[in-house]
Amino acid sequence: MTDHDLPVLEFLRAHVRGTHPDAAGLRMRYPTAISRLLDFRIVAVDRAMAALELDADAQRHGNQQGTVHGGLLCELADATIGTAHSTLMVAGESFASIDLRTTFLRPVWRSRLRAHAWAEHRGRTISHYACEIQREDGAVVARAASAIVTLRDAAASGR
Repeated sequence: MTDHDLPVLEFLRAHVRGTHPDAAGLRMRYPTAISRLLDFRIVAVDRAMAALELDADAQRHGNQQGTVHGGLLCELADATIGTAHSTLMVAGESFASIDLRTTFLRPVWRSRLRAHAWAEHRGRTISHYACEIQREDGAVVARAASAIVTLRDAAASGR
């Protein structure tokens, strides 16, 4: 399979390069509404791999303890994993997360966060992903794992 068989991958590579191609013909919305709302930025992409960044600040994204909310880290992981899996989609396919498990390792107050997701197992229907979120000093703040189901034909319709 060549990159030309994966128009989503080429579309996302253009975003990483700073160009914003016309999405006509793609069933993909990018950036997604939630990514725009939370200011996620795609910084790297390849087959079944993606990296997104976010400038996190507890003043904007905080919880009651005064640190960045764990739900934001979950959403960053989920968006990064979804972006990674989207690179594998071809015509007539879509996907959905089945689960997401996140382990929080250390707090964040203010930092540029980078989430990096990659496929640990790519199956025909179910794929498993890992994601690691690091602060700008390189410290890992969270790890996530997710299973994604690839939907085809009628099951993918409307998604």
